[in-house]
Amino acid sequence: MIKEAYFSTASTTDYNGVYRGHYLDFDAKETRNKTSFPLKNFHQHQIDHLRACTAQGGICFAIIKFVAHDEIYLYPAAELFTFWDAQVSGGRKSIPYQEIVDHGYLLPPQIQPLVPYLTAVDQLLA
Repeated sequence: MIKEAYFSTASTTDYNGVYRGHYLDFDAKETRNKTSFPLKNFHQHQIDHLRACTAQGGICFAIIKFVAHDEIYLYPAAELFTFWDAQVSGGRKSIPYQEIVDHGYLLPPQIQPLVPYLTAVDQLLA
């Protein structure tokens, strides 16, 4: 009888699949910070995975919840990579809240689905 199980290696992202003939890959994160999203919430293997999927034409992004603002955003992976790369060369270790507001897609909560991210994906496809 198995009582517990764990992955022996790090996994990739929270979701992958196909939507309207396009490959989607994303990870969902949240923060209690009011002014920025800490990059430490991501792991290098997740960024590497998102980069590989993006290089193959996938639509990749993060869904980021700001608990203090009660807001959820779809934030494109290309924008995320800019901040990730900058931190490696001494840049800031977080993404400013205003940056996510300006370059992300607000996902107002609904009843069904609770997080309507496909509405934002449709905007990315347009």
